[in-house]
Amino acid sequence: MLGGYIMVNPITISWVGAIIGLAIAIILILKKLNPVYSLFLGAIIGALIGGANLDQTLNILVTGTQSIMGTVLRVLAAGVLAGAMMESGAAETIAQTIVNKFGEKKAIFSLALATMIITAVGVFIPVAVLIVAPIALSVGKKTGISKVALLLALSGGGKAGNVISPNPNTIAAARGFNVDLSQVMIYDFIPAIFGLIVTVIVASMIKYKGVKVADTDIVESNETGREYPTIGRAIVAPVVAIVLLMISPIGQIIHIPALAAFKVDAMYILPIAGVLGMLAMGKRNQILSYTAAGLQNMTSTVLILIGAGAIAGLISASNLSVEVVALIKASGISGTFLAPISGILMAAATASTSTGVILATGSFSKAILNMGTAPIAAAAMVHTGATVIDHLPQGNYFHVTASGMKMSIKERLSVVPFESIVGGTMMIVATILYGFILK
Repeated sequence: MLGGYIMVNPITISWVGAIIGLAIAIILILKKLNPVYSLFLGAIIGALIGGANLDQTLNILVTGTQSIMGTVLRVLAAGVLAGAMMESGAAETIAQTIVNKFGEKKAIFSLALATMIITAVGVFIPVAVLIVAPIALSVGKKTGISKVALLLALSGGGKAGNVISPNPNTIAAARGFNVDLSQVMIYDFIPAIFGLIVTVIVASMIKYKGVKVADTDIVESNETGREYPTIGRAIVAPVVAIVLLMISPIGQIIHIPALAAFKVDAMYILPIAGVLGMLAMGKRNQILSYTAAGLQNMTSTVLILIGAGAIAGLISASNLSVEVVALIKASGISGTFLAPISGILMAAATASTSTGVILATGSFSKAILNMGTAPIAAAAMVHTGATVIDHLPQGNYFHVTASGMKMSIKERLSVVPFESIVGGTMMIVATILYGFILK
């Protein structure tokens, strides 16, 4: 018995059924059906077409959703840290401090760096962009920098921070290949730096192209009475999280067994960091409300992850990975490319980094590892690959960022190719570095 259901004999689904199921899920998402239901329907139809009966189909879905429960637990735990950073105003303090430090002459760099850091400390990338957007619009109005360049600075910086953060996508990459979260964060650091550099270069090249910020785009804050923490208190939570996550990797690097043995899971570290951060900011009385808000922010992500687990269960139960490996070997292409390509395709299909990583790892992790790729290298390549075209219009990130920057759909679409340059750079750097140089 499992969850009240009788386990039936496993079945191998035809790869045709898996492809059709995935295609149906993507089409339904594009048709604006709720992504969770889209993924579930795709998994069910694909399993039935692939040769499963109703009981076997149910077993496939249950097994698939169970496989991502470890990720779900860690994502829910991350909600404590995210709630502490967003609800307390700590994220805004960090952003404003960085922009003020570098000034208007280095506006693009400061905006990109601010969004990178806010995302890196555990704030969702759409939320990070919304936090920095009012600052960006104000700076753009004073300097004449176009909205296209401003959003590229925010989105590119956010992408760079997203691959080194304890966010759902990084957690999914780590869990998908059974490696430590801190390892993925460390391995993605160099690609992230390249992503930041390319963001600043490209945004600087187009800073006067496109629509400028208008007076009507500047919205005065309605939170003038809100008390923001000092920068010293605002960084307590992220510093605690980073220090605790990095103890074991640092111990392994400098060969100190006591530190190397300190392997505490992110499920414990992230809530601890969040609570300590709230205490440092004098928000003891708000701990319950902030954690509740953080949990609410994670709910939609968790639901999508469960849906992604269902479709990943379908693909894992099929012989698709076997066919893909055979195709790669027959073509003579290096099997290393399967990792970034799977990340690119799955994230593009769902317009979501975290969902794309879940699908890519759940569907192709065995095939990627069978090609001889090391687990941590595979995690880094899949993860950075998922940032290449995860910002397409069928996802909420596209529309949330357009709204935050007061852009029309046409204006927002003009930023998409530049965002892909940033994500593509990080993917190429990760693939060259970990797929070939340090293989």
